[in-house]
Amino acid sequence: MLSSLRGEDAERVFLSVPKEESALQASRAYAAKPHLAGTPGDYESALVQLKLYQEQFGITPTDAISLPVFDAGTPESRAATLNISSLTEPAAWIDTYYPLLDTPLEHKLEIIADDGSVEWSADLEEKAEEGDDTSKLASYVGAWHAFSKTGDVKGKLIYVSYGRKADFDRLVSHGVDFTGTIALARAGHVLRGLKVQAAQEVGCVGILIYTDPSEYGNLVEENGYKAWPEGPALNPHSVERGNVQFPSVYPGDPTTPGYPAYKNATRQIPKNLASIPSLPLSWSNAKRLLAEIGPHNRGEKSKKDIRLLNNVDAKITPIWNTMAVIPGQIKGEVVMMGNHRDGAGDPTSGTVSLHEVVRGLGELLKQGWKPVRTIVIASWDAEEYGLIGSTEWGEDFEDWIKDNVVAYLNLDMATAGSYLRLIGSPTLAHLLRKTAEDLAHPTDPSRTLWDARNDQGPFTEVRVDFKGDIRGWKREEETVGTGIKPLGSGSDYTVFLQRCGVASLDLGFRGTYYDAIHHYHSVYDSQRWQEVYGDPGFHRHVAIAKLLGLVTLRLADAIVLPLNTTQYSLELGEYLDKVDSLGSSLNLDPDLSDLREAIYELQAASAELDEEKDSVEQDFSHELEIWRSSVEGSIQRDAYAWAEQPLSIASDENMTEPQSALGSNNTPHPQFFAALQRVKEVNKKLADFEQGFISPEGMTTREWYKHLIVSPGKWLGYGATTFPGLTEALRYDQDVALAEYEASRATALITKLAASITGSLDERGQETP
Repeated sequence: MLSSLRGEDAERVFLSVPKEESALQASRAYAAKPHLAGTPGDYESALVQLKLYQEQFGITPTDAISLPVFDAGTPESRAATLNISSLTEPAAWIDTYYPLLDTPLEHKLEIIADDGSVEWSADLEEKAEEGDDTSKLASYVGAWHAFSKTGDVKGKLIYVSYGRKADFDRLVSHGVDFTGTIALARAGHVLRGLKVQAAQEVGCVGILIYTDPSEYGNLVEENGYKAWPEGPALNPHSVERGNVQFPSVYPGDPTTPGYPAYKNATRQIPKNLASIPSLPLSWSNAKRLLAEIGPHNRGEKSKKDIRLLNNVDAKITPIWNTMAVIPGQIKGEVVMMGNHRDGAGDPTSGTVSLHEVVRGLGELLKQGWKPVRTIVIASWDAEEYGLIGSTEWGEDFEDWIKDNVVAYLNLDMATAGSYLRLIGSPTLAHLLRKTAEDLAHPTDPSRTLWDARNDQGPFTEVRVDFKGDIRGWKREEETVGTGIKPLGSGSDYTVFLQRCGVASLDLGFRGTYYDAIHHYHSVYDSQRWQEVYGDPGFHRHVAIAKLLGLVTLRLADAIVLPLNTTQYSLELGEYLDKVDSLGSSLNLDPDLSDLREAIYELQAASAELDEEKDSVEQDFSHELEIWRSSVEGSIQRDAYAWAEQPLSIASDENMTEPQSALGSNNTPHPQFFAALQRVKEVNKKLADFEQGFISPEGMTTREWYKHLIVSPGKWLGYGATTFPGLTEALRYDQDVALAEYEASRATALITKLAASITGSLDERGQETP
């Protein structure tokens, strides 16, 4: 017998489970062992996640010989996902993909004296620090850029600020010749891969990217703050690792763009990798290099040559995505959540919060709960190499995702500071905000979790007169009042949103100018740092677990999907206003009247859909109550279980009034099924709404990305650009004709989407005349 545990009762049970002590212990266990993607430690972490799913969801464990570990593309792997709709009990397995990965072999950075001798040689590795529990891992994961080009180059050094395309363009306009030089760029503002791309395009033979403490305001040693591990300031030996793929081209395995990296996959020459070597640098090394060119000189070359040696071992390497399913009563509607497993505090903090979500869902299952919709949980691998695990799986099951997944919920870093950062598809904005408002603040019971968006950290005495680029702490304008900004790229939601058109969100706490400095992608991003500064008491880890879990429950158990298409439709108008402003600033005036008219049509269609949502939910709830009240004794079957039954089972030609609302064998009355069918049609429109912005041909110059309304900016990397084809035609090409072409593409999609909302849908979700 299915439990009636649902709604507020289910939420209450779930919220009672995530605990600080459990999160702390999980974090210590996860952080204790290195798990770089593609290594034995990484595989062991995949098995740990598998065991967690099995224990919490009541899945019979398997022995070492019969582990459910499948090579992607095999019948077993394909069936595990494609047969989800036929599952009646929870299941878990591991999919193995085979992308290109690399690891460092040898690297050097030297200043060459006039006589050819080595004047100075950098110590490129991070130093073990007494008192930092995981700094012993410094020798395990070398300081390198994943996918940097192997090379041994010499050249004069040029400081290029943040290394943005605009920085290089400005210097070129002032007569700087970059041919044969090595660029020195500070981290921040744009993704490191775009710095490398911009450097190679102007003729640099190499690039160095360093972490600058001034990026974090005045919480620096010069102002009396001790460096980690003795205090909150940046450790001067901290190095920011990370990949240098060109994310604007495509994410995922560089050798299999657009299709999955099976073991026997046909490989292509990568088009998203650098042709010059690069290295990450600490501040202690960067200071020495800046002295060679003068800290205030711009565009002047060092008098001495710099030698940059980078040697990496690149090869096809297995990675492991650990998957789990909680079957729902409606088989064709799936809520997905995911977190990547490889990395340090990014993403161990997220893995810990997901651990608590899994425990909460497990407790619900033990009490007899079964969600209305199926829930799929993913522990992605190799995100730090360029979103590889999620991208390969998404490319593998693209059609299944489009047909089944109604929303994807992403968790990366759960905690790196005190500011709550919430971003997502506009359709999810109201749900995300309302849920955050319903939860208590992690440390102040007089406030809500939503209020944590204004938190600024404990070091309030710090004077901030310079604002660099604290990751995620950017007070951009709100959109139509929700406070939820749109997604670009940068984590595992990318393939779901940008390629499959699935409404997505991302959440977590980030640092501010008044928080201890988070040593991003450094070995100093350690368990001890997390306990001392990142989240003392682990209250934020638990808050994120509750937020993610509650959003999941509200999506999984709602009758009508809580997706707000009107919010999206209104934001489209805002996005177009920004294009108008950009055009005016450039003295360009493309004709956007058809696009604006299409947006008005979509807004009107969405308003009709809002009325339809309210009507069908009221009708279904009414018929459901009639059926429930007509059943004698205890309810032996949850009404939602009828959702997948054919309408014909309740047909009874001999049924006459005033008969009860029951058909034969206590099956619901036909009116119940008619109401249910309308619910399913509305939910199909809601789930497919974001797919209406997907172009099969993709973006004009970046075909992997198929979403024409929002994408990672061509020269931003992770930052969201709305109406990207149109915006970039104006910003970079200053081409009115190209802008109008891009506007026409968006117009066609939006017009079709409006028609699909107002039209009826056949059983395959296709518009009928």
